Amino acid sequence: MMITDAPHIFMDISRLLSRARNPIPTGIDRVEYEYVSYLLKNEAHRLTFVAFHPAGCIGTLSTRAVCHFVDAMGQVWDGDRPLRDRLPHMARRLTQSVLLSCWAMPRHRGDSIYLLVSHHHLTRPGPIERFLSHHGSLFVPMVHDLIPLEFPEYARPGEPQRHARRMETVARLAASVIVPARAVAHSLAPYMQHRPAENHVHVVPHGLHLQLSSLSDAPASRLPDDGRPYFVYLGTIEPRKNHLLLLNLWRAMVEEKGAETPRLVLVGRRGWENENILDMLERCPALQGNVLEYNDLSDPEVVSLLQGSQGLLFPSFSEGFGLPLVEAMVLGTPVVCSNIPVFHEVAGENATYLDPTDGPAWRKAIDALMAQKPQGRTAGEAADMNLFNWPRQVAAGIAVADGTAAFFRSNGLRAS
Repeated sequence: MMITDAPHIFMDISRLLSRARNPIPTGIDRVEYEYVSYLLKNEAHRLTFVAFHPAGCIGTLSTRAVCHFVDAMGQVWDGDRPLRDRLPHMARRLTQSVLLSCWAMPRHRGDSIYLLVSHHHLTRPGPIERFLSHHGSLFVPMVHDLIPLEFPEYARPGEPQRHARRMETVARLAASVIVPARAVAHSLAPYMQHRPAENHVHVVPHGLHLQLSSLSDAPASRLPDDGRPYFVYLGTIEPRKNHLLLLNLWRAMVEEKGAETPRLVLVGRRGWENENILDMLERCPALQGNVLEYNDLSDPEVVSLLQGSQGLLFPSFSEGFGLPLVEAMVLGTPVVCSNIPVFHEVAGENATYLDPTDGPAWRKAIDALMAQKPQGRTAGEAADMNLFNWPRQVAAGIAVADGTAAFFRSNGLRAS
């Protein structure tokens, strides 16, 4: 049922536009995509798409053009290779249109929310402030994590300083904030003290890509057709993901067991500050043919890979949520992961938790999983594990935005 006094929503898609050249989505890419898809289907009557232009403004976009772009992006993520070359061109045209709209953007009359579910351009508070002032909008951002501030040793040079600026923008301008886990809310709390959204930080866990519910029509595997069992690690190759733990374990296993060693399949692009990891991948003889690396698998290929594996290994030192954890559990794939608060929050009793520095414990868990057969597993029950589909989770996020507008309206407050 349409709520007539619901606020207008300015949905920012800057992150998706900036990622048009990347055929494999990150977790944050997926979040923005799912919010856009839900709003188009359920809230189009009160929706305007906007994006940031590098010239320093935020402007509106054609809904029809955004529909075509998002539809194409979803197909690319599902493995449509011919569309890959067209997607950057579509993004470029949309970005160019932002600049044109900035010159003649009418003011919105009535309550409105500016919704930004990525960290894109949070280091540029000026354009955000001008947009909020122009429309009288309330700012509702999503903060995914504070990892660069909590673990600066794992960040790219300059990233802790950039993330500090992002959090200052959120603290100063946000009317409320969405976070994916209580652990993130706890980390954010010190930055929000005595700020407008101090008591308006809302936990809305991420959902699960619905394609994971369809387990038929699996694509052909790219793995060698020799029947060897394997384990999977999903994630960008960067220091905080702790790939070195697994690579050292695999080197020792190969030296001990030879051809009886299961494979380790790494899925994710190469990130930053990872020279030691790449040296092992490229130059360690024991890992050649035993550790495989893929950086361009489509969503259906990842699903198939997880289903056939002995288990998902997730030894990360820090995460904001951990979508691969959810994906594996729903598929019934065993999970061995780091003993960190956010993983306990997401997985509950449905994973094996280990110290990310305890190599012998990880080896013991891997050996135990080798005794299990993937064919005998059944998919997990999402409801039992407190996991939800994306539409339900996006609806909860939109409810936060609507509640923020209602709170300001009922208390006679105005956007700053």
